[in-house]
Amino acid sequence: MFTTNTIYTYMPEKKSGNDLIKNYDRNIPHIIKYMGGKRKILDYIIDAINENYTGGQICDLFAGTSILSGALGKIAPIHSNDIQEYSSILANTYLSNIDWEEYPSNILNEIIDKASEYVNTVKSKYPDLNFSNSDCSMEEFIEIEKKQQELINFNFESLSHHLFIKYYSGTYWSFEQCLWIDAFRKVADEYFETPIYNIILSSLMFAMSYNSQSTGHFAQYRDATSISSKDDILLYRQKEIVPYFRNKFIQLRDFVGVNDFSHSVTSQDYSDCLDTIPPNSTVYADPPYAFVHYSRFYHALETLVKYDYPKVAYKGRYRVDRHQSPFCKRTEVQDAFKTLFSKIKNKNATLILSYSNTGMISFERLIALATEILSTNFEISTKEVLYRHSTMGRKNDKDREVKEVLLIAKYIQ
Repeated sequence: MFTTNTIYTYMPEKKSGNDLIKNYDRNIPHIIKYMGGKRKILDYIIDAINENYTGGQICDLFAGTSILSGALGKIAPIHSNDIQEYSSILANTYLSNIDWEEYPSNILNEIIDKASEYVNTVKSKYPDLNFSNSDCSMEEFIEIEKKQQELINFNFESLSHHLFIKYYSGTYWSFEQCLWIDAFRKVADEYFETPIYNIILSSLMFAMSYNSQSTGHFAQYRDATSISSKDDILLYRQKEIVPYFRNKFIQLRDFVGVNDFSHSVTSQDYSDCLDTIPPNSTVYADPPYAFVHYSRFYHALETLVKYDYPKVAYKGRYRVDRHQSPFCKRTEVQDAFKTLFSKIKNKNATLILSYSNTGMISFERLIALATEILSTNFEISTKEVLYRHSTMGRKNDKDREVKEVLLIAKYIQ
């Protein structure tokens, strides 16, 4: 059974006080810059979930920034999944169950003091690693950047935490910024068995995103090729990690609290995740749309979480083991959707699928596949919305109007 709605520009309806899912928390702290983030159309997505939700678990299959966990985590049980592990940190932050009275009132200052102590220890151990570039010529600036980048060949083995100063100094961040990243990562490990661990790393990811000299992601860092580009990079080099960390920690502390829902967070392939969900779940799926892999744009966040000193390659210093999604490959995308629809059918789950007209497969083919596989016991419909999609800093195309479709396959007993 298939129905479709005509395209429209979405205007949220007035929320009903009697409707649980519609009464979600809109004051969700922003954590990282993200391509294709759904914050702008969250009302539209949650309205669709609300219309088809019959209780039980809501599975966010490709969680990304985990914004859905932030929105619904206080009113419904969530299973947040994404194969990228940094997403699990964001989800665990939003879904945290924390009684702040169990922690010292000055815990934020304690965390910052511990990080500062490690920074001072490293500086005293390596006093020659000083890369001041606030007042220098173009040639001097380029040379200072190059010297920082060469630290990837430096032996820091005497330090417990040195991944970022070794791998990323002079790239997306300065040596000084990388040192603070390593320091906060070290402190986070001290809280590994507590929910504070996730809040530290989320606050750090925010600081990293807004101190980076790249265009909002980590596909490639910028080089100084002119005075203006040098001055722009220098603006970011002069930023400090600590104030961004502090402000976001406070914001997250105010947002999260005691949460008695039975949430779960996984870092699985979408297919494996669908094998584990309970029957009759409600699944929201937002797979990648384009040929570019998210692992290329957010590899530095993945490395922050894993902190495993990986083998890296190319100018962007990408992890060589980064995930390659079948939804980003024209030769594999159709089979990936077949797998998705088949496993939804096997679980008698309800599916709300986000996709874009800039995707790797056409709407028409997507609907045909869903209709073919979910031919019985499912009611299939679509909703569409126009919105401005960020391209994360492209010079001539910083955002573009896209058509977002929700393909809804509602299980009918």
